[in-house]
Amino acid sequence: MGGTTRRKQKEETSVKDFISWFEIPAINFQQAVDFYNRIFKIDMETQFDGNYAMAFFPAEKGIGGAIVTGPNSIPGAIGPLLYLNAGKNLNDILKRVEPAGGRVVMTKTLINAESGHFAIFIDSEGNKLALHSKD
Repeated sequence: MGGTTRRKQKEETSVKDFISWFEIPAINFQQAVDFYNRIFKIDMETQFDGNYAMAFFPAEKGIGGAIVTGPNSIPGAIGPLLYLNAGKNLNDILKRVEPAGGRVVMTKTLINAESGHFAIFIDSEGNKLALHSKD
C-alpha cells in the first residue's frame, strides 16, 4: 500500500524544472534596472502597469524573470537564494557588481569539478543573490 502512494506522488510531481519564473523585488526601480543592465551588459525591457513596474531579463528559452517594484515587492537578504547564470566566466560579471552599486559577499568558489563555481552578492536594493557558472 505504501509503495502505491509513493509511486503516485512521484508521478504527480515529475516536473522537469521546478522554477518557471522569478522576480527580484526593488524599491528604487531604476537603480535596480541600471544595476542588472550594468553587471550583465544587457538592456532590460520595462513595463509600467498601474502600481507595478517590471523590467524583464532577456530570455528566448528557459526560465524568465524580472525586476519588479510595487506593493509587497520588498527587497531582502534573507530567504530563498536565487542563482543567476553567469555564463562562461563568473568573474566577468562579479567584477562589475561593486562598481554598479552592489557588494560581493562570497567570491568565486568551487562547488566541484562537475558543478562549477558560484559567488554570492548583495544587489543595489539589498537582495542577496548568487551567480553560477560551469567554469
